[in-house]
Amino acid sequence: MTFTSTTILSPDATRAATTPPAVAATREALTETRGGLRLVQVRDDLARVTRAGGEVLGYVERLDDPLGDRWRAKRFVARERRFVEIGEFWSRSDATDCFRFA
Repeated sequence: MTFTSTTILSPDATRAATTPPAVAATREALTETRGGLRLVQVRDDLARVTRAGGEVLGYVERLDDPLGDRWRAKRFVARERRFVEIGEFWSRSDATDCFRFA
């Protein structure tokens, strides 16, 4: 009589096991924590701003400007299910900081 063992993985464990190390490292590099807020790069020109608990506060978007890159901060208003523009800034860090103070 022969016994075989079977390992059953949860969907998350399967996903983690199949994610190439280079992709996982890239995702980590696209995440930044600043002043208690977490920025996750969504696209080259867009980053999601969340609290440590995962609540989405809004987005920081890069804009092309003749004088250089500008950054637009947009706060998510959950009750109204819409975004409100907070302002435009010359640095990504300034755009991110406005979520802490606005």
